Amino acid sequence: MLMENRRWAFFIPNTFTALNMACGFAAILHGFHGEFYKACMFIVLGAVFDSVDGRIARMTNTQSSFGEQFDSLSDLVSFGVSPAIVYYFRFLDNSGRPGMVAAFFFILCGALRLARFNANIDKNKSDYFQGLPIPGGATAVVAMILLSLNIPEIVDYRPITVGYLIFYAILMISNIPFPSFKKSDWVKKNKKQVLMVIFLILGSLFIYEEVMIPIIITFYVVISLLYFLTHRKKFEGIFEWHEESEI
Repeated sequence: MLMENRRWAFFIPNTFTALNMACGFAAILHGFHGEFYKACMFIVLGAVFDSVDGRIARMTNTQSSFGEQFDSLSDLVSFGVSPAIVYYFRFLDNSGRPGMVAAFFFILCGALRLARFNANIDKNKSDYFQGLPIPGGATAVVAMILLSLNIPEIVDYRPITVGYLIFYAILMISNIPFPSFKKSDWVKKNKKQVLMVIFLILGSLFIYEEVMIPIIITFYVVISLLYFLTHRKKFEGIFEWHEESEI
């Protein structure tokens, strides 16, 4: 009986990982049919499932190498392939080869980001991400798509939409530190304020997600970049060990 319960404990987090992948697949199908809002919401839902599976694995003490690899494969589908394809159908469908190359470049950078993370999983800093996490890149893609649903004229500015996709792809494979807030002293000292901010963000997302998702991801990226540029000495050597890996 104990062994059977143990097997179920391993099954639950992997189920959420599979649901994450299913959301990515559903987003691709909706994007193909031009249902871009639904496609974006499936990517967002996939991010919710992705945040749950790891927490359940830690709570049930069922972390495994299989789970880590399955999670990465799922993330590549949901946050690499899926947003790139939906973005392509929204902005780059008539751009010819440059559009295809830009969409593929985002997928490639997402795959490299995940491979680098897995290769250095025992060395990764829990307080800072090495480069923008792939869910963050996917969120940025979703943000631009949602923004274009409110401002359709964006679709006509091809150089901007192509540059935007490439910019976030490069951020994923960069060595720029992005805060994870896992070991933030400020967060630990101000738990009530942080909780209030989280509730405000969730409430605003529920009311007007088309605007709030672009605002939140843009704010996070801009503040992270500004902090990095103004505190470069603090981050010197933080990812020195990445030279030991192939990427």
